[in-house]
Parts: sequence; C-alpha cells; structure tokens
Amino acid sequence: MASDRSAVPNDLSAFWMPFTANRQFKKAPRMLVGAEGMYYKTADGRDVLDGTAGLWCCNAGHAKPRITEAVRAQVAELDYAPAFQMGHPKAFELASALRDMAPAPFEHVFFTNSGSESVETALKIAIAYQRARGQGTRTRLIGRERGYHGVNFGGISVGGIVNNRRFFGSLLTGVDHMPHTHLPEKNAFSRGQPEHGAYLADELENIIALHGAETIAAVIVEPMAGSTGVLMPPKGYLEKLRAITRKHGIILIFDEVITGFGRLGSSFAAEHFNVMPDLITTAKGLTNGVIPMGAVLATGEIHDVFMQGPEHLIELFHGYTYSGNPVASAAGLATLETYREEGLFENAAALAPYWENALHSLKGLPHITDIRNMGLIGAIELEPIEGEPTKRAFTAFLDAYEKGLMIRTTGDIIALSPPLMINKAQIDELFGKLADVLKGLV
Repeated sequence: MASDRSAVPNDLSAFWMPFTANRQFKKAPRMLVGAEGMYYKTADGRDVLDGTAGLWCCNAGHAKPRITEAVRAQVAELDYAPAFQMGHPKAFELASALRDMAPAPFEHVFFTNSGSESVETALKIAIAYQRARGQGTRTRLIGRERGYHGVNFGGISVGGIVNNRRFFGSLLTGVDHMPHTHLPEKNAFSRGQPEHGAYLADELENIIALHGAETIAAVIVEPMAGSTGVLMPPKGYLEKLRAITRKHGIILIFDEVITGFGRLGSSFAAEHFNVMPDLITTAKGLTNGVIPMGAVLATGEIHDVFMQGPEHLIELFHGYTYSGNPVASAAGLATLETYREEGLFENAAALAPYWENALHSLKGLPHITDIRNMGLIGAIELEPIEGEPTKRAFTAFLDAYEKGLMIRTTGDIIALSPPLMINKAQIDELFGKLADVLKGLV
C-alpha cells in the first residue's frame, strides 16, 4: 500500500464535512490513510475493497504510476498559468484528447473544476447560445425529478433531490421538472434498461405546451441517474427526449459526470445509448479523482454560434480561475492514457455480464425490494425501516466498512461502482462480503 500511516488527528472539530452525519462520524471516525489498486488502507491497518471508485471518480483504481508521475513533473515545471487571455500547452492537448475520445459531434471543450461547475457552465452556455442565435426569450430550464446535477444554485434548481433543495430558498426561477423514470411496480429486478417507461418522456411535450417552446432554453438529464440511487433509462426514453428537444429547438444536455469515462463500457453514455445531446458535462473520471477538474463538451454547432463579431472581443463571459489548470491537465492526459493503455473501458464492457449475474445473485436476501444494473454499476434497494428511513442502508454501510468493503448509500439504496480495473475474483469478493452484510440486516 502507498502508506502505512496510522495516526488519527486528535482534533476533528474544525472540518465541517460535506454530505456527512458529522456528529456520528466524529464519535467513531472512519479514516482512510492510503490506497493502491482496488483497495483503501484504513488508519487501523485494514484493507478495504473499493466498491465505489472513491466517489464514482477513481475509475482507473488508485495510485496509478503514470498519473502520479505526471502530476509530480507538472508541479515542478509549471504549477499555474492564467486561463484568461493566456494559455499553456497541456490544456490544449487535453482538449484535443477529449475531442478525439468523444463521439463525432463534440468538437470543443470548456474546462471547469467539478461536476457542479460543469453543470452551471452547460446551463449558461445553453441560455447564451439561444440568445446568440436570436432566441433571447428562451431562458427556461427543464430538469427531472430525482435528478442530481451538483450542488450549485443552477444544479439544485434543475435537480430534483428534495433534501438538496429544501433548505436553500426559492432557487432559480423559470425551472420545471419532468417525472423521474423509476417504476418499481413494473421494472423491479430489471437487467440493463427496463422495458417500461418510455412514455414518461412525453411529459416534456406537456411542459412545452404549458410554457411555450419559445421560452425554453434547455433540458438536462443524467442519461443514467446515479446519485439518486441508480435509475436506468427505459428503452426508448432517451431517444424520445432527443426527438422532442430537436423538434422544438431546445438544447439537450447529458450530465455524464458519473457515466463518462468508461462506467458503462463506452467512453460516454451518449455513445453507449447512441443518443447524441448538444452538450455533455463531465468531471470525476476525467482525472481519476486525483485533481479536481471538469469539462463541458460542446458540438461544433453550439460553439460556432458564439464565434461571430470582432475577433478581439470575448465571446463568452464565463470561466474559472482554475479552468484548464496545468496540474489538472497533466493528470487528465495521464488518466486518459491509462484508460487506453490498460484497456479499462474494454474491461468494463467485458465484465459487465459477470457483474450483472453476481449482483442479481443477491435477489431473495432479506429486505431487498429491487436490484438494477448497467455496465459496472449496480443498485440494491432495501425496504426502509418503518419510521426510520435511510437507517437500514446506513447500517449496511457501516457493517460493510467493518468487513472490508466500501459501498455507497443514498436513502435506502446501496450503490456500487467499482474501479474499472476490477477482476472476477474481486467481484466475487465484493458480493461475498456484501451478501454477509445483507444477511445480517434486521
């Protein structure tokens, strides 16, 4: 392992932890001090199998030599360069590499620092694009119930996870939501895309009729919704969304912060489903989680509308201090090369059937109400404890950690997304440990 450090900080009070039950954690901290390959090392010296690729981001596994060395060399060569009216080579190299990896319509890359920033950027590009082409009345944004698009105000406005929204006021105005696609009464225990639910896309036509197409700038969806509990798109659903948005001149944004970079066995979900949006948001797997970085992929049609007027004028008044940061760019280039060298997308595609069978072998264990999967992603939905929602899954999370397995929970759903370097023996280890956890739930 990369580290044998075992000390736990003697003061945990200063760090206000994100999306964490802070008081519970600080009474019994779960401290990670090292990582290599498929495993984390804990402060008490145990190896923990990473069943979540960190937080959906360490797609290549941990401590990859090419990425580590690229970051080390870049810090020594050029630590920072401004992105406004200046450039450095690696940002352009990474943009070209992303263009070459992406499906054909996507020719341009706008760099951000996270998935949340990628979403904000895509929403702003969509509204600005409509204005630039003479459609300035198109400012309304359409999201989806149970959607997760990061935690900035734009993202939680178009997002549809209740607790992410309810504490933060009125959010952006001019936002509406389509229904989510989770139909457990018809699609429980589906393998891959469920059969029922394509008709849910038709609700977009009703929203368009209500507000008028001339008011709507963009629709944003996760092609496969991850953070809400792994919800698969029904067969035909994404195709319908694409047809409706194209018919009405509305920009379609795919939020691929989770599904990008091999998670479904293809570079992007747009390629996997063969449905091409107008903008794709990315982050997480772009740098293997090593350095914060995100990107928005845009078609040539979107980009070129902005490239009008005098050449000395700024075309888009948007960006970040760290857009295309040199160290992050170096990490991104090394990450994409690692994916290619190790054949990790191909490994994910090849192992997907084995993963599916192992996951669905858990059917029949106590409290399981649904299992669903696609690529190297899986979800196990548990029956909530009456009066104590989320407690059963959180208990499973704690027990799994003690048994040497990291899982992720959202509500009463267990979500799994291992590094793409996983092998069959490690899949067996993962589901063996998880089965022991589930058998012990009360």
